[in-house]
Amino acid sequence: MFHPKLFENRNVVVTGAGRGIGLEVARQFLDCGARVLVHVGRDGERELPDFLLTAEEDRRAFLVPGDFSTTEGTAAFATKVTSTFDRLHVLVNNAGTMVGRFPADTLTDEQYETIVHLNQTSVVELTRALIPSLKAAEGAAIVNTVSISALTGGSPGSAIYSASKAFVSTYSKALARELAPSKIRVNCVSPGTIETDFHQRYSSPEKLEQTRKGIPLQRLGTAEDCAPAYLFLSAPSLSGYVTGQVLEINGGQLIC
Repeated sequence: MFHPKLFENRNVVVTGAGRGIGLEVARQFLDCGARVLVHVGRDGERELPDFLLTAEEDRRAFLVPGDFSTTEGTAAFATKVTSTFDRLHVLVNNAGTMVGRFPADTLTDEQYETIVHLNQTSVVELTRALIPSLKAAEGAAIVNTVSISALTGGSPGSAIYSASKAFVSTYSKALARELAPSKIRVNCVSPGTIETDFHQRYSSPEKLEQTRKGIPLQRLGTAEDCAPAYLFLSAPSLSGYVTGQVLEINGGQLIC
């Protein structure tokens, strides 16, 4: 458990925070005193937990929908961020999903473009738009969510998703070097197979059980396993000399 004032008076944006890992990341930032702009999905109609609604009433959380499948949607979300915060201490780019499993020989141009824009292009667009706000914080951090599949290539039907995550990983390392003079650190968290509705949508119970058996810790991960890594990489007092890194959270799955 981190100190309850670790992020006091700090402004944080977490995208893809309506569920799963992003929701837990937002909760832990709030627990540590941050003001958090929470991206709650494309239309904002998803049912949200009480802790977010309470934090919104207290003006500690700002619940903002945003459609990252289009350039216009990403730009509108960025405008909301800059109108809410005069400076930004932490940007967590977590939004994205597999969209579907598409065999390489039947993948359509539309499917390809949808996956790439959501998981890759929107990260570039939002980061570009918010760099001035991050520079204004004089010691900011960007944490991007990638995936174990960025290294392994993923399972059948996820080639473009996996490649888009590899892009974000490499982009983050380049950004870390470029933004270092502005005192902005850039790192990634790379989850393995995590028990969220992501895998409920895209993986069968049989596939998940087969995966679990091959993990040294003999269990799938949880959002609670992943979230502390984001806070660690965002806190100058904990990781002020860490940039350009990918922190793998997978129970040893990658070494097998």
